[in-house]
Amino acid sequence: MSMKDGTLKHAFILGAFCLGFGVMLAITDQVTAKDIAARALEDKVNSLSQVIPASIHDNNPVNDSIAMQDAHGKELTVYRATKDGKVTGVAYEIHGSGYAGDIKLMLGVDAEGKVLGVRVLAHKETPGLGDKIEEKKGDWILRFAGLSLGNPLPEKWKVKKDGGQFDQFAGATITPRGVVKAVHEGLDFFAANRAKITEVN
Repeated sequence: MSMKDGTLKHAFILGAFCLGFGVMLAITDQVTAKDIAARALEDKVNSLSQVIPASIHDNNPVNDSIAMQDAHGKELTVYRATKDGKVTGVAYEIHGSGYAGDIKLMLGVDAEGKVLGVRVLAHKETPGLGDKIEEKKGDWILRFAGLSLGNPLPEKWKVKKDGGQFDQFAGATITPRGVVKAVHEGLDFFAANRAKITEVN
C-alpha cells in the first residue's frame, strides 16, 4: 500500500468516525430534549409555587407571562397569578451581586406591592457562610415576606452593618447585602411598572 493510499484510508476512517459520532449526538439530543424541557418546566413551577401562594390564584402562572425589560435593559419574564380575572400577584427573577458572583433569585409580589416571598435559584457563595441565603440553610430569606418599598423605610433597606434593619452573616456581609439590594430593586421595578404588569386584557 502506498503512502497516499494509507493517508486516504485513515482520512476515510476518521471521517466515518466523526460522522457516526455526530449522528449519535443528534439522536441523543432529540431523545433527551423533551426530558430536559420537562425538567425545566417542573423547576419553574416549583420556584413559582414557593413565592406565589396557591390560595391567591386560580390560574397557572407559568402559562400567564409577559416579557419586559428591567431597569438595566435585561429581558425579564413576569409570571402572573390571577383570581377571578384579576392579577393577585406576580413573580420574576432578580439578580444580586454576591461575594462569588451573581445570585439569582425569584421574587413574588402581590398586587399591592408587598413581598409574597423570595427564593434563591442559583448562587456560588461560600458553603457555611454565604449559602445561608438558602431556605434549607435557615430562615433568613423568609423574613422578606410582607415587606414593601415603604416597610421598612428606604434608608433601612440595608444590612445592619450599613445602618439598615437586615441581619448580615458572620464573615459574609457581602452576600446578604447583595440580596437585600436585589429585592429592593425588584420592588422598585414592580412599582414603576405596576399598571402594565397588573393589566388584564
